[in-house]
Amino acid sequence: MSETPIGLGKDGRRGYGWDDLAIVPSRRTRDPQDVDVSWQIDAYRFELPIMASPLDSVSSPATCVELGRLGGVGVLNLEGLWTRYDDPEPILERLAAAAGDEWVTALRAAYAEPVKPELIGARIAELRAAGVISCAALTPQRTAEYADEIRKAELDLFVIHGTVVSAEHLSRSVEPLNLKSFVRELEVPVIVGGCASYQAALHLMRTGAAGVLVGVGANGADRAGDVLGVGVPPATAVADARAARMRHLDETGVYVHVIADGGMMTGGDVAKAIVCGADAVALGAPLAGATEAPGRGWSWSMTAAHPTLPKGSRVATPPLGSLEHVLVGPAADAGGRTNLVGALRAAMGLCGYESLKDFQKAELVVSR
Repeated sequence: MSETPIGLGKDGRRGYGWDDLAIVPSRRTRDPQDVDVSWQIDAYRFELPIMASPLDSVSSPATCVELGRLGGVGVLNLEGLWTRYDDPEPILERLAAAAGDEWVTALRAAYAEPVKPELIGARIAELRAAGVISCAALTPQRTAEYADEIRKAELDLFVIHGTVVSAEHLSRSVEPLNLKSFVRELEVPVIVGGCASYQAALHLMRTGAAGVLVGVGANGADRAGDVLGVGVPPATAVADARAARMRHLDETGVYVHVIADGGMMTGGDVAKAIVCGADAVALGAPLAGATEAPGRGWSWSMTAAHPTLPKGSRVATPPLGSLEHVLVGPAADAGGRTNLVGALRAAMGLCGYESLKDFQKAELVVSR
């Protein structure tokens, strides 16, 4: 790809976000009811290509169960409020009611409570008892510490999640997590990310991960791009990860799933993510707008509570309707933020594609 001169001594690639692209219809159309939007990772098949991001404002045990009932998968944050408090509802009420700088103080106080290992097993047991596929996340820094709890609880899918997760973390002060050995020894399918480049995605795939989360700094509540200056426009990041997946498949015969994570607000954004190469998408703010969402009209990133360098903020997510309405309709408005999967089906039908894998072949144009 050609480089754009930034100055005499530095070049840079042009990156694209979802709003920069449009999907080109093909020579045929198809009835949206005939398209298949299911996907499968390891032994687990999902009717909807939707994951709920591991945010406390989005994924509670109850919303994970409801999302599982609808055909997607919720990812519970095992370092969040549900593993710090037996009953986090009063804390969530307090966070929703806090105004201005009071919110930052309340947030830091809420996350100052330590994680209780026994609650990790209890929350996973709640998901399993409900009969849905259980999926939960930890940061790389805490994964080894709580790995035994995950094994004992018999979690179905495990996510190692951070702003940026690499296959080669260097540290002089602590022994870093060896992703390659951990992923291969856990005996649970692992999804790992975020990442935002071809090389980073390829190295994560080589750890043996079943899937990679692709996206850095593209969420409205995540301010890593502003605070750290780090990030890649999400469409470009997913397209790069797609290329890494093709190389990994050629080298090993193993298909690693790409999950777009960040910046998607509408059904059109979800459709563009699939065409760029994603097998599924992880959503935060759109699901925070569901009436069942624990954030009570607000969404925040997990980096917002950092005691010395917060990299997230709180954004308003006014209620749009139930989680069912947000995902599968019926839509209440023409803004594209409800019936996300219905919009994906319609886009696939207009372009004539029957499956998500086929839809990845659709043509894109740069529209801005």
